[in-house]
Amino acid sequence: MGLLDILLGRTKPVLPDLDQLFGLPSAAVTLEAAAGFTPTGTGAVCFATVEGSAFEQTHREVQALLDADADRDGPPVELKQDEFGYSWLLSRRSPEQLSELVNDLHAVNSSMEVNGFGPQLLCSLAGFQGEGGRPLALVYLYKRGTFYPFAPLPGEGQRRDNALELQVKAALAGDLRMEQDLSRWFPVWGAPGL
Repeated sequence: MGLLDILLGRTKPVLPDLDQLFGLPSAAVTLEAAAGFTPTGTGAVCFATVEGSAFEQTHREVQALLDADADRDGPPVELKQDEFGYSWLLSRRSPEQLSELVNDLHAVNSSMEVNGFGPQLLCSLAGFQGEGGRPLALVYLYKRGTFYPFAPLPGEGQRRDNALELQVKAALAGDLRMEQDLSRWFPVWGAPGL
């Protein structure tokens, strides 16, 4: 960054660092000890909807790559679309297989990136649950290289447990690169895997 960039307030965009995803298993241990949340075995990668043969080929490559794993029930990755028009590639594992789930998320992101779909990648999430099945997601912002917690409240309406999110942020600060700008803690209502 040059002097002119500093004077004009321009910053360099943060480069995605997919290796940050590998911090999730150790963060899960901290999360369970600090707040009682355990992995659900579900995770997903969100991206702006892409159509065409190039994306279909990438989806087939991801399926083939993850299909080689025999420790999985059902399809390796499911393609879903949410009510806001975003696409999600959902991976399911047993709750004890968080490391394998992280490998899946990394492989999906890497395949999308290598095949030219990096600009469409938005986020990845790993699902957790607390007492009584209370949902929590650790969301990785692809373009920021940071994580944030998302804790929807049960019941009708779209409400979040902000106090829990801040508690989780504080607890995981030593394990994951947490997003400091709270305005970037986007809600992922109805996300597959949550």
